[in-house]
Order: sequence, then structure tokens, then C-alpha cells
Amino acid sequence: MKRLFNDKHRVLGLTIAYYRKIKGYTQAELAEQAGISRTHLSNIEASNMDVGVSLDTVFMIADALEVPICTLFEKC
Repeated sequence: MKRLFNDKHRVLGLTIAYYRKIKGYTQAELAEQAGISRTHLSNIEASNMDVGVSLDTVFMIADALEVPICTLFEKC
């Protein structure tokens, strides 16, 4: 099934990667803090992957990054 918002998912993933790198976290470290697998985080961040992400997961990632949830959606 084709996702309707591929570009927005791509921007979200790149934004998560940006803030992760600012914090100095590896994917494994952020994934552990957010309670998700490193593979899932990698797929979320990958701009060429067709993977959906739940709001709960985005909330957990924002909490782990210590950023307001709106920060991850600023560019969407």
C-alpha cells in the first residue's frame, strides 16, 4: 500500500536523526531510551524506507530526545 505522506515521513525521519546527532546519541542509544528497536529507528530515519510510525513512537522518541513533540514536526 502506498503511503499518502511519503515526503512528510521522510522529513520527520531526517528531523529525528538531526536531533539525535545534536544530542550525541547513536541509533542504538536513542532506540533503547525510546523503548524501540534500533532497526525500527533506523527505518524511521532512513529517507528511502517505506515505514510508518505511530504517534506513540514519535512521542517516546521526543521524550528520549528531551524535545517538545512539535519540534519534530516543525518542517512537516
